[in-house]
Amino acid sequence: MARHFRVFTALVLIGVSGAGMLSAQTSNDAPVEPPDADYWVYVGAESADFIHRVRFGPDGGEVEQTTSIGRVPTEVEGPHGLVVAPDGEHLYMTTGHGVPDGHLWKFHVGPDTTVAEPILLGRFPATIDITPDGLYVFGVNFNLHGAMAPSTMSVVYTPSMVEVTQIELCTMPHGSRMHPRGTYVYTVCMMDDQLVEVNTSTFTVSRRFSVAAGEEGSLPDAPEKHHAHPPASPHEHEPDVTPEELAAHHASCSPTWAQPEPAGRRLYVACNAADHVLEIDVENWTLLRTLPSGRGPYNLAVSPDGRLLVVTLKQGDAVDVFDLESGESRARIPTSTRVVHGVVVSPDSRYAFVSVEGIGSEPGKVDVFDLQALQRVADIEVGQQASGIDFLRMQPRH
Repeated sequence: MARHFRVFTALVLIGVSGAGMLSAQTSNDAPVEPPDADYWVYVGAESADFIHRVRFGPDGGEVEQTTSIGRVPTEVEGPHGLVVAPDGEHLYMTTGHGVPDGHLWKFHVGPDTTVAEPILLGRFPATIDITPDGLYVFGVNFNLHGAMAPSTMSVVYTPSMVEVTQIELCTMPHGSRMHPRGTYVYTVCMMDDQLVEVNTSTFTVSRRFSVAAGEEGSLPDAPEKHHAHPPASPHEHEPDVTPEELAAHHASCSPTWAQPEPAGRRLYVACNAADHVLEIDVENWTLLRTLPSGRGPYNLAVSPDGRLLVVTLKQGDAVDVFDLESGESRARIPTSTRVVHGVVVSPDSRYAFVSVEGIGSEPGKVDVFDLQALQRVADIEVGQQASGIDFLRMQPRH
């Protein structure tokens, strides 16, 4: 597997990297301090059927381990959503392509071997998250197959890997994240312009919120009134039309991600079609601010210290870094290749790790952004179509 190393002494002394001048990536050309710890993330490669464990530290970055996944050798099954258990002992992953159903997988962290046979979920399971006690995984079933219809969220009891229920949500549910206390999980529906809150104790929808432009606000929980059921687009069945383009044909926001802040008081929603991020008051269920972004906000992550919001720009080939106190973008930093996907921020709020898919047969990348210097400081080659990403651990150098 290809590796890309960055030598930070060289970066500090001469300001260059394997990808070119750092000053070409951002207007901020301040010196870059090397990390004083090692950081590990997992990332999926959707078109290569790989999971990669990536390490980044004072000596640069590398793919430390690659695990091949899949049940049918002749089929690309597509690792999509990844989440590491709170105790760091297990990794959970969805494969979204299937025939057409997808699966949930459970791995031992370290050897990265499967714990048991993967279990069936719904059609095209996408993003997943896990409760703080590690007992339940919640995963949305994106459903790219057939006519647009309301889809579901799967609830899996992790000790026995049993799907206990599916909760009907809305059409094309996508990015979802857990409230810090684990009491609710939030997801968004690209076709229906909805944010949906699910109670993790009762396994029911507790609240809905319209994210449609000019109509932002609470919705009654009557799902049959809110499914879009749009007429077929003339481009709907063309193979080169992306889900984002299809959803944008029908929705003014086309939300792709829901992200609570660490304190749990505010929630952020990426409007992929409208080029902005909504900030929502969780308790009052009202819109607080609209944050204009670059083209195609896709995935979101809030730094653990609550200061920064990192937004991947799928169509903009960059990341936006917002200061959450002012609501202003502090930097828009280009990525190393095209089609930006996921993001996770390290526990010390120092680095953002971003998966970038690449185009065609190009390798995917994990780009590393220094959130103090506001610069891209590494890019690490992985398999084609880098997708879901999650943080594993960090270890200080002594």
